[in-house]
Amino acid sequence: MTAWYSRPVLFVADIDRASTFYVERLGFSETWRHVDGRALVAQVERDGCELLLSCQWPDKVGGAMTFVSLDRPEFEAVKARMGGPGGAVREGWWGYPCLIVTDPDGNELYFPDPGDVDVGPDDMSVA
Repeated sequence: MTAWYSRPVLFVADIDRASTFYVERLGFSETWRHVDGRALVAQVERDGCELLLSCQWPDKVGGAMTFVSLDRPEFEAVKARMGGPGGAVREGWWGYPCLIVTDPDGNELYFPDPGDVDVGPDDMSVA
């Protein structure tokens, strides 16, 4: 059996700024970067969740919407960590409650509330 593997690409204006946000605010680690005169792509990782940060397509900066599922303790930790001074988190809705974290470039990470498990395909609407 073949396992599927996915890494979302988030388009950012500045790799250093974006990587710093994911490392310092969300607890990711930068695992590698590609430099060709300047940083072009970097990967950040946390507990098996890998995100690619790319500044190679400036016209796409800030347009990503990525879902990240967490267990209740991690969900609450993100909510507490991101909700402090200068917080970049807000409560949202995608057919169920979720937290939405916005990075410095406007990319959004949706964290569905793990307590709301009765969600079907007809409930997938943005409010």
